[in-house]
Amino acid sequence: MTASEQAIRHHTERWVQRVVIALNLCPFAGREVEAGRVRYCVTSSDTELLLLQALEAEIQHLQACPDVATSLLIHPRVLQDFDDYNQFLDLAEGLLDSCGAIGELQIASFHPDYRFAGTARDDAENYSNRSPYPMLHLLREADVEKAIAHHPEPDAIPGRNIAHLKRLGSEHLLRLLASCRRD
Repeated sequence: MTASEQAIRHHTERWVQRVVIALNLCPFAGREVEAGRVRYCVTSSDTELLLLQALEAEIQHLQACPDVATSLLIHPRVLQDFDDYNQFLDLAEGLLDSCGAIGELQIASFHPDYRFAGTARDDAENYSNRSPYPMLHLLREADVEKAIAHHPEPDAIPGRNIAHLKRLGSEHLLRLLASCRRD
């Protein structure tokens, strides 16, 4: 791994700690991080085709390594434009299908410019899916189902997150996200 890729991984780990876990956006993340079951994979892919190949390798890795709960495939050199990234998600889902991973794995999407449909670009709720770099988050469906089954109100998580992020405000969240990329 190059020094640049190590820095990108470090920034992403910091984002998981400072944003995902500290703000409790995913109440299940802390347990997996503490157990060392999160894989951070930085790819040097600079085209969509190379990214699909890297994604296929991550799918295969998860299929072969049951001790890894989840993988963050971080791709800082491709799909910087959110609209391009969003369109790529269909290809990523198709790859899950062709690898026989539908029902086994799912993809959650994160991007520095993430924007939910019907929101303004600077709406605070978008920060629930904003990350320091574009990434594809592969999760094991069985682990997700198990975690949700043991959570008292899983359907309330998105609404709680939106309310919490709105209370913090977009400017605070922008500074918090930017702090994850500082060395």
